[in-house]
Parts: sequence; C-alpha cells; structure tokens
Amino acid sequence: MSSAIEQKKQIVEEIADKFKASVSTIVVDYRGLTVAEVTELRKQLREAGVEFKVYKNSLTRRAAEFAELTGLNEVLTGPNAVAFSTEDVVAPAKIINDFAKKHEALEIKAGVIEGNVASVDEVKALAELPSREGLLSMLLSVLQAPIRNLALAAKAVADQKEEQGA
Repeated sequence: MSSAIEQKKQIVEEIADKFKASVSTIVVDYRGLTVAEVTELRKQLREAGVEFKVYKNSLTRRAAEFAELTGLNEVLTGPNAVAFSTEDVVAPAKIINDFAKKHEALEIKAGVIEGNVASVDEVKALAELPSREGLLSMLLSVLQAPIRNLALAAKAVADQKEEQGA
C-alpha cells in the first residue's frame, strides 16, 4: 500500500476520532473571508478551547461515515472548515454565529451536537443560548427563590408578633 493512501487513512481516523470526541462540531463555508478575518476567527475559537481545521471534503465525508454521521455528507461541498469542541457545547456555535453576523461571507452549513447532526437553524438556536455560567446563575437564582421567600415570610411573622406583643 502506498504511503499516500496510508496518510489519508490516518487523517480519516483523526477526523473521525475528533467527531466522536467532540460535544459540539460546526461546519462552515469560509469563502470570501480575508486571511486576517480567518486568523481572527481562529484566535477567538482557540481562546475558547475550540479547534478549527480545514480538511479535504472527501476525507471528511469518509470520517463522517466512519463516525456514523452520514447526514453531514450533503453539506460537505466547496471549501469547508470544521470547528471541534470537546468541552463546551455552546462556545463554537456562539463564536461562529457572532462572527457570521459581522462578516456575511462566513456561512454556517451544519453541525453535530452531542453526536446528532444539527441543521443551521438548530446551530443558530444553540448559539442564542446563554453561556454555561449564565445558565448556572439562572439555575441558582431559581433554587434560591423559595428559600428567600421563606425567610421573608418568617421575618414578616416575627415582625407581626413583635407588634402584637408591644
């Protein structure tokens, strides 16, 4: 077997492993972006712990089939880049969606969210969610509300008893 075929097999395995290990993957068409704009997008994604790579479509298609994500194959045409996140589900969608709003040349094509192929609309809906910290603070405030109300009610009862006693 030639070394070129061996290298391609390794790349397909690498991409398939990234698909499987990622909690969130976004496929974008970056045609029309300048080098400076792509560099800025890469920088933003890197700071969030997201890997942004460009692979040949034929290799990415094989990797998607290997990872049982055949729904991606129809969007893998033209120049594509793939953002892989192994930690934060929302980060790549949020960063890419915000970047696409400022740079119309960037087009979200599809995504994979926790092993399920997602449409453009689903990726954009995910991008509109608050960050993990924001969601945790919302949960915390919801959990604190009953305790706060109980404390206020106990204080009101104590104040009422104090007025009756005086």
